[in-house]
Amino acid sequence: MERLNSNLYLQNCYIIKENERLRKKAQLLNQENQALLSELKQKLSKANSKGKGGNSGNAIPDLNLSLTSNPNPSNSSKP
Repeated sequence: MERLNSNLYLQNCYIIKENERLRKKAQLLNQENQALLSELKQKLSKANSKGKGGNSGNAIPDLNLSLTSNPNPSNSSKP
């Protein structure tokens, strides 16, 4: 029983470390995604202000649909 508990404890430690590593990676990817989204919004805003042709409003997607209400989802699971 002691040996089983030791093995489970070591597995748990490994899972906790891996979870933390993945959480940090997710945070970095989210930051990169937010920066790219902001850059795209700025470019689209500039394109809209120039008003190229009559169909400039038709080809531009609504970026607000892709925004999440929680910009940092990895922190929502923390106690």
